[in-house]
Amino acid sequence: MPAVSKGDGMRGLAVFISDIRNCKSKEAEVKRINKELANIRSKFKGDKALDGYSKKKYVCKLLFIFLLGHDIDFGHMEAVNLLSSNKYTEKQIGYLFISVLVNSNSDLIRLINNGLKNDLNSRNPTFMNLALHCIANVGSREMAEAFASQIPSILVAGDTMDSVKQSAALCLLRLNRTCPDLVPMGEWTARVVHLLNDQHLGVVTSATSLITTLAQKSPEDFKTSIALAVARLSRIVTSASIDLQDYTYYFVAAPWLSVKLLRLLQCYTPPEDAALRSRLTECLETILNKAQEPPKSKKVQHSNAKNAVLFEAIALIIHYDSEPTLLVRACNQLGQFLQHRETNLRYLALESMCTLASSEFSHEAVKTHIDTVINALKTERDVSVRQRAVDLLYAMCDRSNSKQIVAEMLSYLENADYSIREEIVLKVAILAEKYAVDYTWYVDTILNLIRMAGDYVSEEVWYRVIQIVINRDDVQGYAAKTVFEALQAPACHENLVKVGGYILGEFGNLIAGDSRSSPLVQFDLLHSKFHLCSVPTRALLLSAYIKFINLFPEVKATIQEVLRSDSQLRNADVELQQRAIEYLRLSCIASTDILATVLEEMPPFPERESSILAKLKRKKGPGNVPDIDDARWNVNGNGNAEQSENAEGTNKGSAHPFTDLLNLNSSPSAGASLLVDVLSDSSTPASADVSEENFSRFVCKNNGVIFENQLLQIGLKSEYRQNLGRMYVFFGNKTSTQFLSFSSSVTSSDTLKTQLNVHTKPVDPTVEGGAQLQQILNIECLSDFTDAPVLDIQFRYGGALQNIAVKLPVMLNKFFQPTEMASQDFFQRWKQLGVPQQEVQTIFKAKHPMDTDVTNAKILGFGVALLDGVDPSPANFVGAGVIHTKNTQVGCLLRLEPNTQALVKRRTHTQTHPCIEPSYSCCNRVCVCVFPVQMYRLTLRTSRESVSQRLCDLLSDQF
Repeated sequence: MPAVSKGDGMRGLAVFISDIRNCKSKEAEVKRINKELANIRSKFKGDKALDGYSKKKYVCKLLFIFLLGHDIDFGHMEAVNLLSSNKYTEKQIGYLFISVLVNSNSDLIRLINNGLKNDLNSRNPTFMNLALHCIANVGSREMAEAFASQIPSILVAGDTMDSVKQSAALCLLRLNRTCPDLVPMGEWTARVVHLLNDQHLGVVTSATSLITTLAQKSPEDFKTSIALAVARLSRIVTSASIDLQDYTYYFVAAPWLSVKLLRLLQCYTPPEDAALRSRLTECLETILNKAQEPPKSKKVQHSNAKNAVLFEAIALIIHYDSEPTLLVRACNQLGQFLQHRETNLRYLALESMCTLASSEFSHEAVKTHIDTVINALKTERDVSVRQRAVDLLYAMCDRSNSKQIVAEMLSYLENADYSIREEIVLKVAILAEKYAVDYTWYVDTILNLIRMAGDYVSEEVWYRVIQIVINRDDVQGYAAKTVFEALQAPACHENLVKVGGYILGEFGNLIAGDSRSSPLVQFDLLHSKFHLCSVPTRALLLSAYIKFINLFPEVKATIQEVLRSDSQLRNADVELQQRAIEYLRLSCIASTDILATVLEEMPPFPERESSILAKLKRKKGPGNVPDIDDARWNVNGNGNAEQSENAEGTNKGSAHPFTDLLNLNSSPSAGASLLVDVLSDSSTPASADVSEENFSRFVCKNNGVIFENQLLQIGLKSEYRQNLGRMYVFFGNKTSTQFLSFSSSVTSSDTLKTQLNVHTKPVDPTVEGGAQLQQILNIECLSDFTDAPVLDIQFRYGGALQNIAVKLPVMLNKFFQPTEMASQDFFQRWKQLGVPQQEVQTIFKAKHPMDTDVTNAKILGFGVALLDGVDPSPANFVGAGVIHTKNTQVGCLLRLEPNTQALVKRRTHTQTHPCIEPSYSCCNRVCVCVFPVQMYRLTLRTSRESVSQRLCDLLSDQF
């Protein structure tokens, strides 16, 4: 960098900064700033032309004022003029001002681009670096369009200096992240790979970052980088620190470059070339060996750099999952860190071992550290480390240690942090079911869960235990006896009452022979809990009472007396009142045979995915739940659970986890064993064209039936997190005939492909009659979009080729992240988004009756956080959220104002007046009637106009 001359000190700037620092109050500071702004404005508007030094000084002052938090609305042109200066300091200040203050949508971008182009063509390395830094900092689409094709040429040119190559690589990386569709993949891609062989390690480091990002998008184009990356990594790990003196950090040779190379290799599978694979294995072994060596320095920087390389090497070993020796060595190395005094190392070791536990080669090695992990669970001070210990116990659990791990988790549950109790409950429930050989132990475990952490036991947990008890005859008697004994405690959690009511209502007859659990004793025990429970639990108990009348005719009179009581027949809750009346009438007029038919024992539940596991996946997010062979479980509780060949692939013959778990609302259909309805939503047959019939129904929900005809039913279950999403598509064969040559693919328009990435998993080409097939779609939002992808399905049925196209409900609002805001913050942000282009407003007539609860549910389903108490009018609905894309984040504020008494005029030409409304006027044969209607006004403000319009269109259609 050129030296700054002595005359470039800008004494006026130093004096101004000193004056600001000496201000005694905020008012004095503002007064001094306003005085200076007036002076600068007069200088810029004066007739006398300013020299470069003066422009630089005044632009610096404006930049300083902006950094103090004050708005600057002038001086931009003067900064642009500085770009044409031949003095480094003046050009530097111009670029600095532009990088900080110029918006990517500014009208000055074209002028700035001219200055950038001149500097890039100047071949002056200093000026080229300044220009490249500015392009990277601003990163506007217009700049990307202007320079995306020129920067790669600078990067791979033979006469480009090393410092410029570094800047060019990082600049191109920035443009690829903001505007990936504008970065061309041409001849330069093959040449940029060879930068990994460059002698300058700074160039190699920058190029590695660029190649890693590009390889994630186009792996095949950069596959040749594997050999070069291995060769460069080998030279680094085998060299002495003195060989790379300029890039040695506390006795660790080029740690940042080593980490980047290891991450680049994680974009690919293990090398196929035996020699290359052997060389990479040697590198990884060397890194593991160096971790065992005594530290060369006691400084924390040395251990941090050394461990950064080690953990990235272990991540690569786990990614390859093909070298048993390396996996076991990695596990042993991580085991040493489990007792390290540094909390961060213990955390990282537990996190990495969670992944190692899923490998068949290292699972047994991970299990050897079970005592250390259990000790960490009990003694760690940091809750995040304790949570990772819970995750590792869950991941290492198998049939040999399941009882020990479940017992330890139950023991820890009593003193666990509130933030992780629900997660522990879910994991204990999953492990108890997964590895239960004796299902009496499973029942005891779940009841202990409810007793110790009833508030954190979700409905999925007690639903699941009921499913298993109903499907296993050998455990029904024990379950009835156990819940009967548990209900005798003075204080029972409501979830225990629900389980007890359901099981005793179904299987109470199995323990009625004992006088201590006679029918009347069972009824009295349940009814003693009735008045302490919520309405849904009371409703379940009333259903148990009517079951008792069928099982135990001797208690019929007692139960009828309860049902006749005023507290039931005149209950304020409609559901309880209706149940009491209907059950009473049923018990009075129905014969014994009819009563036995209506109230017969629940049939076994159909096979389906564990709803508890589904809830844990939703809670932890995709990819964050350790794999314990959690594919498809048979609900009958068979210890050898049915498992899919690939947990991420296609599953056949499986039902959807979102059907009614207990079938409380309906009896199973005759064909339930052949095809379980994906969801309770009904749908109509679609035509051969692209079906959009149910598309709008998915704006505010993620699960349901998207298409159905006489042959095929298609159901969806989706989950989204920030800019990533995963969609499970369920294809149900409604016929008794095979579907042959079955294929399913996703197509998108050319524009949509640059805005949305959709990766599909292959499906089985054959779908048996009455079976169901699952396909997984992984979705990544790159930028805001308006179109939607189309799911194309082809198969042969009875020899005829069937073609079906369905528009997938992937909308922009699916990538919302709810944002909680206080009233003051909301309105402050509302004012900041006051530019007309940032606001979209529409007034529309309500399609459905206005209901506050329904409106709340739709706004929450839309993806934003519903903010209570923010709007001065309590009838209005206010929400906030952030749209996440790969390239940017777009904040969104919305306000929905319902008007239940809006007046609409209707003008009618008629001879006789037909209007019966009180407000009308007649003139000759023209009648003007004023009708009250329900209207909405929806206002959205976002930082991007296209986003505002799209969200407004989606949400207004829901009301």
